[in-house]
Amino acid sequence: MKRKKMGILGCGYLGGIVADAYLRGFLNAYELVGVTSRSPESVQALADKVGCTACANPETLLGLCPDIVVETAGVAAVKENAVKILEGGADLVLISIGALADDAFRAEVEQTAARCGRKVYLASGAVGGFDVLSTVALMAQAEGKTPETSFSSLKRPGALKGTPLYREELEKEEGTAFEGTAKKAIELMPTHVNVAVATALALSGPEALKMKMTGKPGFVGDEYFISASGADVRAKLDIYSESSAIAGWSLVALLRNLASPIELH
Repeated sequence: MKRKKMGILGCGYLGGIVADAYLRGFLNAYELVGVTSRSPESVQALADKVGCTACANPETLLGLCPDIVVETAGVAAVKENAVKILEGGADLVLISIGALADDAFRAEVEQTAARCGRKVYLASGAVGGFDVLSTVALMAQAEGKTPETSFSSLKRPGALKGTPLYREELEKEEGTAFEGTAKKAIELMPTHVNVAVATALALSGPEALKMKMTGKPGFVGDEYFISASGADVRAKLDIYSESSAIAGWSLVALLRNLASPIELH
């Protein structure tokens, strides 16, 4: 079987996980042809490690004619490059799903993908379970109902620094950093809510998804609690990850599934 050409946009921690998985034989259905990022040093280092082309920019990467580009570069990079990648003839795998919280941008991406005959794949990142969540939502909608959905997270207060939700008292005592709709959370900190945006897209949308964020002093990692109910079905997910490595490996799992003759959904 002919291997698909793959490129990586973003040469940081998560991009490194995808590249390492490639080197270790987890992505044998692909040929990693090039990598690109904002930092020339990180691009060269990763390219040298895997033996592919170091690309100065996404345009150079697209010149290698990849079939699929894996994004690990952040929300700003998605907004800057998603459309040009699709128009350049490649499918796109996203981990920075927070970019799709912008309704106008999401519509542009959808329209471009349809026009160009390309696909945009959303990695499960730190949560997963999108299949059962979207099924619950669909069953409720089929009965003319809106599913009851909620999303809550537990994290160390320092992870909220640089956002409107950070308060010094959270460093001393566990407390609620935010409670409201996912739409409001996205408005307050659009670049920090990839998981919430992904959950909202799988379920009932940002306006209907109830969201709560709790800061806990000394807590390590992230923990997410997601529930959905409707049409006599109830689903509850509890996901804990000590580091963000699960997001990188979710990209690897998605790529493997796309290349498999039998896809798991």
